[in-house]
Amino acid sequence: MNVVEIIREAERIHSTRFAFELLPPLKGDGMEGIAATIDRLMPYDPAYINVTFHREVLKEVRRADGSIERHVVRRRPGTVGIATAIRERYGVEVVPHLICGGHSRSDIEDALIDLDFLGLHNVLALRGDAFTGEKHFKAHPEGYAHAVDMVRQIAAMNRGEFIDGEVELTHRSAFTIGVAGYPEKHSDAESMEEDLKHLKAKVDAGADYIVTQLFYDNSRFFDFVARCREIGISVPIIPGIKPLATLRHLELLPKTFGCHIPEALVSEVRAHSEDKAAIREIGIEWAVTQCRELMKAGVPVLHFYSMGKAENIEKIAKTVF
Repeated sequence: MNVVEIIREAERIHSTRFAFELLPPLKGDGMEGIAATIDRLMPYDPAYINVTFHREVLKEVRRADGSIERHVVRRRPGTVGIATAIRERYGVEVVPHLICGGHSRSDIEDALIDLDFLGLHNVLALRGDAFTGEKHFKAHPEGYAHAVDMVRQIAAMNRGEFIDGEVELTHRSAFTIGVAGYPEKHSDAESMEEDLKHLKAKVDAGADYIVTQLFYDNSRFFDFVARCREIGISVPIIPGIKPLATLRHLELLPKTFGCHIPEALVSEVRAHSEDKAAIREIGIEWAVTQCRELMKAGVPVLHFYSMGKAENIEKIAKTVF
C-alpha cells in the first residue's frame, strides 16, 4: 500500500495515523541510533517513515603550512540504503526524500531507477537548501531550480518517459509523489499568493499529497488548507509537527523555518528559562493540544519531525494515539 492509499484509507474510516521523519546518521555511524528511535515509536503503528536527504557541504581543513584545503563532503549519506533497511526490518512503508540541490537530472533519474528496483515507490520531492556559504539556492548546471521540475520528471517516469528519450524498453514506475507546503510561506516567496501558485503547479505536475513545514499555530494551518482548496488544490494536506524542546528554539525555529511561535507559548517557555526539563514538557503539552485539535478536524495523518530523537515524540504519541 503506497502513502496515498494509506492516507485515503484513513480518511475513509475517519481515523488519524501516525508518521515520523528520520535523519540518516552522520557518516561513519551505523544504524543503531535509527533502530533505537524506530523501536520506541513502532508501538504507535506508524503509517510510514520518512528518511531525509542531505546535500553536500564544504569542509575546510588546515594544512601543515597553514593554508586551507576545501573539499566537498556528504555528512549524512545513505538515504536510499537506510530506507530499504527500514522497510525490510520493520515491514513499514518508507518515504525517502530526493532533493534538487547538487544533482543533475541524470543523477535524479539514476536515484529513481534505484528506488524502483528496490521496490521503494514513495518519494518526497524537494528543492533542498542552498549550498554552504550561498545566500540563495543555485541549481546544478544540469539540474533543477525548483521542485516542480523534479515532480515533472518523476511523473514522466511513471509514464515510461526517460530524460534521454532513447530508451527502447519503457518500464513504467509507480511512484507516489509527496511535496512540501508552507502554511506561513516559503522564505523565498514574495507573497503567500505566489507561494500557493507554486504549490498548485507542483500538484498540477503530478504531486499526490502535501506535507507541511512545522507550525505552532493551528489556525495558520487551517487557513492554509482553506486557501489551497480555494485555488483548486484537492490532494491531501498532512500537517507537520515538531515539539519545541529548548529555550534556544524560540529564536532558532522562526529563523530557520519561518514559523510563528504564539506569544502564549513564548511566555510560558521564558517563565521557565532556567528549567530545561520544564521547557521540554511545555513543548510536549503544546504539541499534544495541537494534535488533538488537528485530529478532531479530521486530518488523516500527523507527520512528526523527530530529528532522530524519539523521547518527545513517544510521549506525544502515547497521549494522543
